[in-house]
Amino acid sequence: MFNIVIFGPPGSGKGTQSVKLKEKYRLVHLSTGDILRDAMAKKTPLGVKAQEYMGKGELVPDEDVIGMLMGVLDENMDSNGFIFDGFPRTEKQALFLKKNLEKRDTMIHALLTLEVKREELIKRLIDRGKQSGRSDDKLSVIENRINVYHDQTAPVIEFYQKLDKYYPVAGMGTIDEIFDRLCGVIEEVK
Repeated sequence: MFNIVIFGPPGSGKGTQSVKLKEKYRLVHLSTGDILRDAMAKKTPLGVKAQEYMGKGELVPDEDVIGMLMGVLDENMDSNGFIFDGFPRTEKQALFLKKNLEKRDTMIHALLTLEVKREELIKRLIDRGKQSGRSDDKLSVIENRINVYHDQTAPVIEFYQKLDKYYPVAGMGTIDEIFDRLCGVIEEVK
């Protein structure tokens, strides 16, 4: 089983690249954002709670995200592996994930971090908001989302650096150029 975390600030291309990586390596794509948005659309109790946080550009509490994610993980333990997209977002979540994967006799093999300039992130998110209508892609929320990423999720990078599993990848360029860079790292790590 091969497991990776695709990481980066909002708008860095994690979702786009995850879909391509999922297809190439036949991995299960675990996108906390997609799972939460689905719960919001269905107006489940988690979805209603998540809407309050995400509407302000804040992170959904750990206990909600973790419970949801572990359920999906356990349903797919016979897969080739997982792409974690949007999780872990805090050092606490990274430690939790490490311990829970060890219990299942597997681990994270690489944290692939898409590095994109702030101005480009804002442009991408505004464009995506115009196309998708996502409420968290409005300019008033975008700045907060990027700040939350840098304040709360950047320590995750340090966590994986200590484990020698951190791989920064240039997230600027075409989708295919970025994909080729990610695949190059994966081929080295596998």
